[in-house]
This record gives sequence, structure tokens and C-alpha cells, in this order.
Amino acid sequence: MNRLKGPVRVVGTGLIGASIGLALGRLGVAVQLVDTDDESALMAERIGAGTRQVDGEPQEPQVVVVAVPPDHVGAVIAAQLAETTTAIVTDTGSVKSKPLIDAAALTDDLSRYVGSHPMAGSERSGPLAGRADLFDGATWAITPHEGNPPDAVDLIRELAETCGAKTVELSVDDHDLAVARVSHLPHLMSALAAGTLVDAPDSHLELSGQGVRDVTRIAGGDPRLWTQIVAANAPALTTLLERIRGDLDRMLIALGKDDGSSDITSLLTNGVTGAVRVPGKHGAPHTDDATVLVNIPDRPGQLAKLFADAAASGANVEDLRIDHSPGLAIGQVELAVKPASVDQLVKVLTERGWVVHR
Repeated sequence: MNRLKGPVRVVGTGLIGASIGLALGRLGVAVQLVDTDDESALMAERIGAGTRQVDGEPQEPQVVVVAVPPDHVGAVIAAQLAETTTAIVTDTGSVKSKPLIDAAALTDDLSRYVGSHPMAGSERSGPLAGRADLFDGATWAITPHEGNPPDAVDLIRELAETCGAKTVELSVDDHDLAVARVSHLPHLMSALAAGTLVDAPDSHLELSGQGVRDVTRIAGGDPRLWTQIVAANAPALTTLLERIRGDLDRMLIALGKDDGSSDITSLLTNGVTGAVRVPGKHGAPHTDDATVLVNIPDRPGQLAKLFADAAASGANVEDLRIDHSPGLAIGQVELAVKPASVDQLVKVLTERGWVVHR
């Protein structure tokens, strides 16, 4: 089995590329940084993600990671295969079929290319958003194709694990359908829901609560980048959108009928059934946490005090949400905890002066 020794060449020094460099740097793996944007590469170097490759012939890398925008992935994969003789090349693109097709049109031998995709990211972009711990506990998909030697696949798996991720192996087509379900389709649904707010009167928007914020949060992604992602994964998304179109038609018909309640309930129940299948933190099984609502004054230091008081109760906060309406001097924090912790948490917070709702 191959062991990752480096150097690793990272082509593209945005959020993902810089984070890979920082993650590998924790274990002393040498990283070569390559980017057509000299300023981005320089910034990635300055934050410790690796060393820019600017002059002369760089040392042959053991692995090349292509972390460029979706439209360019296939061409860069082919270019890196041509520039190296033994390096195993992978990419971080969120769609795997199109890069494989694009690269195959430019080179005859793809045996040294093994697709992969880290399921991690941020709403921020660029090298300054890079984090060494971005992949810790995240899932990293490995998508080998026919012709890949097992040791090449093993090396990319080790690269992902060295960055802190856990790996899952999928076929190219299965991967693209999976990410359409759990990432690309949710983004489209969020964007469509947010689009209905464009011409909404201010009086409607003043009623906004945490629900609409949750649904529309991911709609804020870069439209140009997401256009590339959606277009690249058109076949898988088309299948899912056609299914949703059928459900929308059912809902519209039900809403227009006097006796449509059973169909509405059926569709809503199906949503509940799907929602509970979403894994919990770090891929753990879904759990039904209890919710405790706490009123919080809009003053510096109050959130830190709440966390300290919650910790004093012995409860582990599994998740939280903050609902703060503009113009009000108070907000509400929703703490998700294990059901067994609720009574003690409420008792301690109440004793310490918090207004708590169960």
C-alpha cells in the first residue's frame, strides 16, 4: 500500500485548496501551491498552506489535487497528467461525471486520475477563509473509475484521511445522484424560496422568523459558481426535479379541493419521514433532541454567560439557533439537548436568572 509522503501539489488556492494545504501541513507533508492568480497563491503561502511554485521545474509531486472552479476541472486534470509522470491526480469538484468526460476528451490515459470530493465548505471563499480543521470529521467521497489501480485509490483515500476526513467510496454516477439529493437540490429549493421574497412588501418581511432564515440561508451562495455546479450535474438534478414537480402538482390539486386534506397530510408526512433520515453530527444516527428556549438580552457577553451557565448544568448543547428580530432589545436562543438533560438545564438556568421556555 502506498503511504502519503508528499510533496502534494495543490492547483487552485481558494478555500478548499488552501484548507487542504493547511491540513497536510499539520503533519509536515510538503505542499506545492499552483494558481493562475498569483495574489491568491501568495496569500495561501503567507497563511502557511504551502510553497508557491513559480520558478524552475518543481519537484515531481506524489499527488496532485485539482481544486479549481467546476468548468475548468477536466482540462486541469488532463494538463496535470501531462505534466507529471507518476503522480496520482485527484480533484475536489462537487460533480464527478463531467470532469471525467472532459478529461477523457483531452487524454488517452486516465489511470492515474482518481476522482474525489470533500463534503466540507464555508459560505466564505478565498485562501483567507482556509482552515486546517475544515475537513476534521467531514465525509470525503472517493470515486474511482475503471482502469484505476487499487494503490492509486488507496493513496487518495489516505490523502483524505490525513486531512482529517472519513472516506466513503462511490461510483461516479452514484456520487452525482447523492450530491444532487443532499446538496445541489437543497440549494435550488432554497434559491427558489428566497426568490419569492424579492418583491415582497416590507410589512411581510417584518414577520420573518427563524424558519425563513433557515430555509433561505444557503441561497446566498455565489450564483456564478452554482450555475456551473448545477449545469454540470444536470442529469441527476433533472430526475429529482421531475419527482418534485409531481409532488408540487399533487399539492396544488389538493389545495384546490375541498377534501384535499389527506393528500396534503400525506405529502407533509413524507417530508417528516425523509427529514428524520438525515444523519446527526459527524454522521451519527439521527436523534430527536429536546428544545429549550431562552430569552437573551441584546448586550455584549450575554451569549457567553448563557453557554457557561448551560455547561454548569452538565447539559451538552448539541445544536443552537439564535432568533433576533431587528429593532428589539431581546432575542431568543434555541438550545438542542438530550431529553434527559432538560430538567436540570431548565432548573440551573432559571436559578441563574434566565427566562426559560420548554
